[in-house]
Amino acid sequence: QVQLVESGGGLVQVGGSLRLSCAASGLTFSMNDMGWFRQAPGKERVFVSAINWSGGSTYYADSVKGRFTISRDNGKNTVYLQMNSLNREDTAVYYCAARLRGLVEFGYWGQGTQVTVSS
Repeated sequence: QVQLVESGGGLVQVGGSLRLSCAASGLTFSMNDMGWFRQAPGKERVFVSAINWSGGSTYYADSVKGRFTISRDNGKNTVYLQMNSLNREDTAVYYCAARLRGLVEFGYWGQGTQVTVSS
């Protein structure tokens, strides 16, 4: 059974930083691309960032480019999202997702972790 468990969310002030983690189990982590998505209140879930199976390629939404950094540790089956210079528009539930290498859609999702940025 595949499990993706996010952690590291919380309440932070504008301009602050948080580091999200997503621990994966039940899959061959090194064969999966990993992604982060977020859903703000009343809005649809949107793409934030992704990293390919090897860590050699990373992708970012324009809204987070230069502020967020995605990384992974295949030895620990964990993907991270370092979030700096947070603003109120970053407030959302953040979801981790996994996609088997070669596929288009992310097929496995975590439960999400809340990030709240206050002024």
